Amino acid sequence: MAPKFDVYAHVTDTIIAEIEAGTPPWRKPWTGSASGIAMPTRHNGEEYRGINILMLWVMAAKQGHVSSRWMTYKQAQELGGQVRKGETSSTVVKYGTFTRENELGIEEELPYVRAYRVFNADQIEGLPKDYYIRPEAPRDLGTAEDPELEAFFNRTGAEILTSHDPRAYYSPVKDHIHMPPIATFHDAAGYYGTMAHEVIHNAEVRIMPRRSS
Repeated sequence: MAPKFDVYAHVTDTIIAEIEAGTPPWRKPWTGSASGIAMPTRHNGEEYRGINILMLWVMAAKQGHVSSRWMTYKQAQELGGQVRKGETSSTVVKYGTFTRENELGIEEELPYVRAYRVFNADQIEGLPKDYYIRPEAPRDLGTAEDPELEAFFNRTGAEILTSHDPRAYYSPVKDHIHMPPIATFHDAAGYYGTMAHEVIHNAEVRIMPRRSS
């Protein structure tokens, strides 16, 4: 028998993983996006609330979605769309109450939480055009390098690459750090703080004991 899906654990684990990863999508100190950071909305344009906002921001960032619209498989079909084969759904939660009669014969309202699966519009073909949104373009804010900090990070020995790809990450496979241009950051503190986090990931991999073959 498959273990019961724990909604609370799933939400908690997802948010903690993003915080530990360094720069969660709701706290990104640079401009431009490979994924949508707009307020997530349902198929009918109604905005999600509460924890679902963070959950869908996380999934948009992870999967590279740029549309803010999310919907169930059935809702996509009702709009004339079709989820592409092989696409992975994302989890959102619904909180509500139901009425039940207790042992004393008194009706009481009890809370419940239920998980259900949704897909981003970018995973669906055949939807109306306004469901597909272009990503934010990087903006040159004129943020300048700090020579002393540049020298410090050069001394770490980490390979740091820069391109117009609006993502900051460390690739364990290629053993390099990728950073967007400093000019696209709101300030130098955000740039070097982000770089420092990625350098820590790089150092962690380097000091991990290797398994003998």
